[in-house]
Amino acid sequence: MRPPARPLPAAWPQGRSLAVSVSVMLEGWSDNAAPGVGPMGNVLKPGVLDLQARSWADYGANEGAWRLLDVLDKAGVTSVFYVSGILAERNQALMRAIVAEGHAIAAHGWGQEIIPATQSVEDEKRDLVRCLTALEAASGQRPRGWLSPRCTPSANTTELLAEAGLGWHAEFFDFDLPRVVSTKSGPITGVPFTMEVNDMPHSVRYGNEPEAYTRILGRILEGWPALASRPACLDVTVHAHVYGRPMGAIEFGHSLALLKAHEDFVFTTDHDSLGRIFAA
Repeated sequence: MRPPARPLPAAWPQGRSLAVSVSVMLEGWSDNAAPGVGPMGNVLKPGVLDLQARSWADYGANEGAWRLLDVLDKAGVTSVFYVSGILAERNQALMRAIVAEGHAIAAHGWGQEIIPATQSVEDEKRDLVRCLTALEAASGQRPRGWLSPRCTPSANTTELLAEAGLGWHAEFFDFDLPRVVSTKSGPITGVPFTMEVNDMPHSVRYGNEPEAYTRILGRILEGWPALASRPACLDVTVHAHVYGRPMGAIEFGHSLALLKAHEDFVFTTDHDSLGRIFAA
């Protein structure tokens, strides 16, 4: 027998079978590091700092995030901004603007080249505390959630987050709905993260044109009523240094409008709100 759909919490809006979370990735790298992917196809030899990739990534804080704030404001949608600690420390005015406009800030590691799965427990805990401290100092808001660089936690990450008092951990790929995860340091809400509508694999990795981003979302929404008996979460995700650029921001706006047009079954939210709903 097929398992029944999981029950929804009371705070989940009645009649809405699809929760769509909107996320903006605001990423930074340490001074001696650069993104491993970028608009140039030829990879530099090991040991050479890719200053082109660094400059490309710096666009996120300099221009892209501000443009995406405008798009979100026009659409009337709130988002979680996943922010690297090093970027928050160096862009405090941007952090304050994000919070002032009603968005949540979540932790996205200290620097994007630091992958928790490669760290010792001691180093991971040190960088976690460093990141949370920087985000709170810059924004005035204590982060409640976490997403690791590359969405790749260690076996210790969830417990370290619970120990640090965070409420949710958004890098679970094995279920459609959030669930409470038990750790030795207490419970934490595990929030699913989907990749179907995400500019990084869509545009940077696979080279799709921006219009396809909205087209994929539209196809999901068109077909969703046939699947609605099993409620689920879906993510609409952009990176400030990728779709914060004009053509990407235009498509992001089209996608948000598409969500608004399907409010008969779409629940537009963010990971912070989902974490609170399922923890209640």
